[in-house]
Amino acid sequence: MGLKTSGAFGVYTGLFSTKKVIELLPLILVIGIALTPISALAQKQPLANPMVEIKTEKGIILVELYPDKAPISVDNFIKHVNDYHYDGLIFHRVINDFMIQSGGFTFDMTPRNSTRATIINESGNGLKNERGTIAMARMSDPNSAQAQFFINHKNNAFLDAKDNNLGYTVFGKVASGMTTVDTIAKVKTTRLYSFADVPVEPIRILTTRLVNPNVWTAIEDRKTAASEFERPIPLK
Repeated sequence: MGLKTSGAFGVYTGLFSTKKVIELLPLILVIGIALTPISALAQKQPLANPMVEIKTEKGIILVELYPDKAPISVDNFIKHVNDYHYDGLIFHRVINDFMIQSGGFTFDMTPRNSTRATIINESGNGLKNERGTIAMARMSDPNSAQAQFFINHKNNAFLDAKDNNLGYTVFGKVASGMTTVDTIAKVKTTRLYSFADVPVEPIRILTTRLVNPNVWTAIEDRKTAASEFERPIPLK
């Protein structure tokens, strides 16, 4: 008896017996999963944590974020993603066996400043700067992180919080795409203007997208406090 079935592989009528099709189902499922984009898989699976797809010129990096450990950093990162802040920016600082950094410059090192406020440091959350983790970059002020981030290329324990010294806040980890991170980390770099460790060939972030927005609830942005002093009125 013939079987008629339709799907991703077209429509077949009477070519296989029911028993033969059943035998081939595991193979068909494996092929179908292999051909499904990373973002589509993330959307179909009931994921507890937000997942962000970073599509670069060297490949895709899918990162899992940890709002339970770093709620403010995760909220800040996702809001930058949703504002398309990272789209078109480059990995402007790349050091093999250390980290790759992005979030602040275009291909010619023109800065793209964030419109969001700086955030508090959450490096005491227990997460470590281990290979594959994503963390917030900052200035010497521990609470100066804003938009720039980096992905650790190896374990960097010296970046972790220790005793009373705040470190660099880890807020997620690469779920897939470490081969892309490895590829970026190994590119040739140079000095450009006052910047060191800039890739000779710019590596752009094409898009960043939150692939499962249903699992994320935004934190209400803090309002800027009103000035305690009014401007003086000029004397007439």
